[in-house]
Amino acid sequence: MLSIGTPQINLLEKLCNAMSVSGDEGEVRRIVLEEVKPFADEVKVDALGSVLVRKNAAASAGKKPLRVLLDAHMDEVGFMIVNDEGDGFYQFEAVGGIDPRHLVGKQVIVGKDHSKGVIGAKPIHLASSGEMDHAISIDSMKIDLGLEGKAKVGDRATFATKFKKVGPSIMSKSIDDRIGVAILIELLKNAPKNIELCLAFSVQEEIGLRGAKVAAHYFDPDLAIAVDSTPARDLPDYDGNENTKYNTQLGLGPAIYVANSSTIDDPRLVKFLEDTAAKNKIPYQLRQPGGGGTNAGAIQLSRAGVPVVSVSVPHRYTHSPISVSRVDDWKNTLNLLHTALKAMSPDLLKR
Repeated sequence: MLSIGTPQINLLEKLCNAMSVSGDEGEVRRIVLEEVKPFADEVKVDALGSVLVRKNAAASAGKKPLRVLLDAHMDEVGFMIVNDEGDGFYQFEAVGGIDPRHLVGKQVIVGKDHSKGVIGAKPIHLASSGEMDHAISIDSMKIDLGLEGKAKVGDRATFATKFKKVGPSIMSKSIDDRIGVAILIELLKNAPKNIELCLAFSVQEEIGLRGAKVAAHYFDPDLAIAVDSTPARDLPDYDGNENTKYNTQLGLGPAIYVANSSTIDDPRLVKFLEDTAAKNKIPYQLRQPGGGGTNAGAIQLSRAGVPVVSVSVPHRYTHSPISVSRVDDWKNTLNLLHTALKAMSPDLLKR
């Protein structure tokens, strides 16, 4: 079994602290390229900016190995500067799905230099009673960089939250999906020899699954696994009743999808992952079917169609300034995927 130790945690910290808002994923891309080049047989950056990696299978007496694609997206939700209003104030728009209720008073970093700023809005002392009854819209907020701050239209911004490990938990912005990126890097470093392992560190997932669609067309895989981070709505209900609509829960292991808003996961792959987890005593959970989606939704429709399944690490407080995950869920997700890849054969796709 693979482990999560100081090197893996340090890499995840580096990935999470980088700014990689959709459409401008260069900071994470540079980290990924540095990590994968010593271990890959092929590395390329495609036209959209995704990093595409291939590790060939070992020679096997003429048998054609499965070509397996694993995808994790490099981008995160954030903001784009759309207007300089003078005196250090900047109008901005959200990039990806962000709840405006999370934003007022939050520290941000802006642009290539990570200029420090804060998201400002009218203070409570000056707000009317009518205004207090409604969430503040993004149109009413500004990023304040101070009089010396400089930004330009098109610059990206994101939350300034720094990664930290607290006991069994990790807390950071952009765990979605830097934890998936970290898992793919570790799988490459411990690549099984029985399959042709294809890895897509994709761009622009948060704004329409764009990078994965192009990557899947390039690789033309036999099957694919989207490795992501999924919301855990596992807080106690406010009224004291049992919470049965938790989606996933922290501490129960990797979440295997069966269906979501964009994909019905391939039943053969779902069963294979469940059987692999049970046989190897790896904790796992089934993600409650419902909303949300992963890059599997784009991958399955590429070329002549691809059997897909999603496997995610649960986290709380999705698309907010800070999310919370468990190290053990990360480790068990890594080990489920590694064990499953080693056990794959062409018979897996028989109907």
